[in-house]
Amino acid sequence: MVGGAFFFLSLFTINCSLFTATAVAQSRDFLTAEEVEIIRDAQQIDDRIDVLVKAVDRRFEALNAPVSVPVVGKVKKDDREWGKPPTGTRLELLFDIKRILQKAIDDIDNLAERPESMVVDPDEKPDKKRPKTFEALFPKAVRSLAAAATRYQPVLKAELDRSTDNAEKGLILAALDMCSDVIASVAKLPAAVKKEKN
Repeated sequence: MVGGAFFFLSLFTINCSLFTATAVAQSRDFLTAEEVEIIRDAQQIDDRIDVLVKAVDRRFEALNAPVSVPVVGKVKKDDREWGKPPTGTRLELLFDIKRILQKAIDDIDNLAERPESMVVDPDEKPDKKRPKTFEALFPKAVRSLAAAATRYQPVLKAELDRSTDNAEKGLILAALDMCSDVIASVAKLPAAVKKEKN
C-alpha cells in the first residue's frame, strides 16, 4: 500500500513539474521587442518568413546549437536592428522555437486560405519585371521555410538525443513534426521557374 501511494505521489509530482514548466514558458513573450517591430514591418510574406526564420536561428544560437546558414550568391546585408540575443532557459528557448515555427506556418496558411488578403506594397511600380504577386511570393515563402526546416531537423534530432527532460522532448518532437509538414508541403507547390541568364 505504501509503495502504491509513493508511485502516485511521484507521478503527481512529475505531472505538476511538466505543467509548471509549460506554464512558465507560455507566460513569456516568444519574440523580443525588436523582433516584434521587425516582423510588423515585414508585410510581404516572403520577407516575413525570412524574419521568422532568423528569429528561430537566433534561438538555436542561444542554445549553443547553431544551425548552418547557406550562403547563396551575394550576401544581403541585414540593416535591421535585432537587439540583444534572446535569453531564457533551455526549455523556454525550445518553446520559443516551436512558437515561432507555428507562427510562420500560421502566416502561410492564413495567406493560402485568403490570397486576396496579401499586402501589396503601395510603392510598387507596375512596370517591374517581377511583380510582387501572390503567385510569385507565396511559393518563395514556403520554399524558404522548408529550406530552414531542413536545416533545423538534424539539430533538433541532436537536441532530442541530448535531452533528459520530458517537457523538452515534447517541444522538440512538436518542432520536428512541424518541420516535416513544411518540407512535405513543397511537393504541393507548382514547379519552380528557373531564372534564365542573359
